[in-house]
Amino acid sequence: MARRLAQLSLKEIQSKYAGDGVAVSATVLRKLQRDPRTGARQLYKALSKRYEEQKKERNRLEAMLHFERLLWKAGIQYIAGVDEVGIGPLAGPVVAAAVVFPSGIEIEGIDDSKALDEKSRVRLDAEIREKAAAFAIGVVDVEEIDRVNIYHAGIRAMQLALSGLPVAPQHILVDSRTIPGFNQPQNSFDKGDGINFSIASASIIAKVYRDRLMTELDRRYPGYGFASHKGYATPVHQRAIRDLGPCPIHRRSFDYIRELCGQYCDLYYSLKQQGYTASTRAELSSWESAVKAAAPNLSLNENKKLHLLASRLWKRMSRR
Repeated sequence: MARRLAQLSLKEIQSKYAGDGVAVSATVLRKLQRDPRTGARQLYKALSKRYEEQKKERNRLEAMLHFERLLWKAGIQYIAGVDEVGIGPLAGPVVAAAVVFPSGIEIEGIDDSKALDEKSRVRLDAEIREKAAAFAIGVVDVEEIDRVNIYHAGIRAMQLALSGLPVAPQHILVDSRTIPGFNQPQNSFDKGDGINFSIASASIIAKVYRDRLMTELDRRYPGYGFASHKGYATPVHQRAIRDLGPCPIHRRSFDYIRELCGQYCDLYYSLKQQGYTASTRAELSSWESAVKAAAPNLSLNENKKLHLLASRLWKRMSRR
């Protein structure tokens, strides 16, 4: 390697490592550091930065795979990572995925789906599907979400994903909860989609699947912008609900849908507007007193939302 590197021109070395994905070894860096040729120092600095970034990524991946490697070493072959997406949106289904990898697998770049851009998610989705020993998807539609509530719908989606695996998992890794109905050992990780390899992979599969589904639903229900916001409560989506009313894939059980559709009392909307116009501490304090005085004439949810608004407005005022 040393002789080959010494025989290359700096331009050839630069070309060899031009791609961001090309791995840089410590050996190459040492040789460049000692290379007396003009320009070698600059090339060494550029590749050193990439080497440190690649090392950081390797360490991150090692940490994400730590639990799986412990289980693989103990002879447990089928480890299912499970995660769901679509809890927060105002429209569309909840989707979960379960993924089982063969022992010893590594996929560079795996992370929480929320931390990745769309291009990276789509690329990793294809690689996960190719390299996984098994994967399955569970979908819970809006009718069931409205019937059982969003929390239980998320659980149901994960149950469906696990049940759909073509191999029975021996161990289950899940994000922030346990999944009822399965006798296998389970480990729950707080924010597991950001710290565990299998859970993060499941989050990517579920996210890409749901995003594509929402794009299809955008064609069926035009005017709401589902292809862009995927059902989340963006200003564009909120405005569309106000203008067009909810469509069949909106979650009618979500209280915010009722608020957007004008189903709260007039007093609530009046107080909300007054709160947004308060520009001084005295005005905000006076408005908060009016909210407290109006409490008997407001529903539980209306009171709760106005108190949350008060907290946000005081926080915004404190930053001035």
